[in-house]
Amino acid sequence: MSKVCQVTGKRPVSGHHVSHSNRKTKRRFLPNLQKKRFYIPEMNEWVTLKVTTDAIRSINKIGIYEYLKRQESKGFDTGIELK
Repeated sequence: MSKVCQVTGKRPVSGHHVSHSNRKTKRRFLPNLQKKRFYIPEMNEWVTLKVTTDAIRSINKIGIYEYLKRQESKGFDTGIELK
C-alpha cells in the first residue's frame, strides 16, 4: 500500500536520525494517513479516500466538494470524477 495522500499528494520524505553524538542514520518521515469515508451531497454518493489529517481538517472547513474542485484546478488527480 503506497503512503501517498489521494487529495494533497503528500508522500514520505527522507531525513536523518541524529544521535547525541551527532551521528546520522537514514530514516523516513511518513505522512499521517487515515482511511476516511466522505459523503458528497452534490453527487449523492459516498467515497472512501486515503487522506492526511491536514487534508481532513481542510475538508471539514470548506467541504469535500469545494476542496476537491480546488485540488483539481491546481492539477491534482484525485481519482474522483466531479460533475
